[in-house]
Amino acid sequence: METLLYLYLYQYQLQKFINSSDYYHLGVAYEWKGEGIYHAYLEYPQIAPSGYAVSCLFLKVQSETDFDNPESFIQKLPESSTVLPKLGMVIVLFIEDGQLRKRAYAPYTPSQNIRIEYVPDKSHLYTRSKGLIEVGALEQRSVLIVGLGSGGASIAVELAKAGVGSFSLVDFDRLELHNISRHIAGVNELGRLKTNIVRDAILSKNPYARINTYPIDIMENTDIIERLVSETDLVIAATDSLSSRYLLNSFIIKYGKTGLFGRAVTRAEGGDVLRVHPGGPCYACLKGSQWYNQEEEITDLRRARETGVIPAYTSEEDANAMVQVGLSTDIAPINTMVVKLAIQELSRGTECLITTLDQELDYDFYMWANRRELHFANWAPFNNNPGRKKPTILQWYGVKFSKSCDCRECKNY
Repeated sequence: METLLYLYLYQYQLQKFINSSDYYHLGVAYEWKGEGIYHAYLEYPQIAPSGYAVSCLFLKVQSETDFDNPESFIQKLPESSTVLPKLGMVIVLFIEDGQLRKRAYAPYTPSQNIRIEYVPDKSHLYTRSKGLIEVGALEQRSVLIVGLGSGGASIAVELAKAGVGSFSLVDFDRLELHNISRHIAGVNELGRLKTNIVRDAILSKNPYARINTYPIDIMENTDIIERLVSETDLVIAATDSLSSRYLLNSFIIKYGKTGLFGRAVTRAEGGDVLRVHPGGPCYACLKGSQWYNQEEEITDLRRARETGVIPAYTSEEDANAMVQVGLSTDIAPINTMVVKLAIQELSRGTECLITTLDQELDYDFYMWANRRELHFANWAPFNNNPGRKKPTILQWYGVKFSKSCDCRECKNY
């Protein structure tokens, strides 16, 4: 029995070609070897394609004869002598009585049955999310994410899955080997800018997303980051330095924006998320609070030395011992809470099921413990907490707190 091949076409590219005056177009198809799957493009894809490339010819014919037997039509093309021997796939289109007829075949195996499928336009990408979230509203929302490590990168992709339409991505780092165990990227992307990695990951979920990348250090480009904060709907701070968080906090307060600050503490034994609302307590208010006295993870030796977290005189052996990271699964609950709060904020003013959480998720600060150690050593076990007299690991706790009367940021605005 002959194997059925599948060819995926991108609907918006195909529509553009059909509406043009061109009657042929040379493109490219990428084959997943051994799986019978091709993805064909009229334009080079926005993100690095997967699979093995083969030449692809798109034809727009005017008769049923040419549709059924396009070889003679192809022979008349200006590039026929150079292109034909290299063609791996031919796609033939014919509009008859207002209906599009289409077929595809591989010149080397013309009898091979190829089934054409569409990658749809953006109106169909998130239809299954409708009702739970207002997809149309999220498509119009913008998010600024600063810091694209194990936190910010995953958060960005999850928001793309939810249908958020516009992203500004900020991080000056490149992917290094020690990032791999917790980052969304793999070894094939070592050395790439994290902004480009996350941009491509977003586009693989939503090819219609609007994305601007800024591979900059925000402490050296305060004018740029101030403008970005002023223009966005939501700020997500996933950076690894206090100075950058204070800077973002000051601009969030100045422009009356909502900001989410997520972090993991030592070896990701736990973590927390702070939400800053206009008029509410800010990051600087919380920093002096009892709720924020855990030490943050030190995940990057180079960055730790640059920022002074690890003194320059510390030996390499001692410095490596100070770099403490948790597992990717320990970071995931923190990322998930940031995403849930982000969708909640971006959905405000719409009618959808996610807004029912407004009554529950009304805290300023959220805490999570992965393990009963160090700062959480006295927390109760997940399966043994009689009378619920103690906080329990593997469960979220919300805290409300007041603005600090000594907070300089709140006093300034």
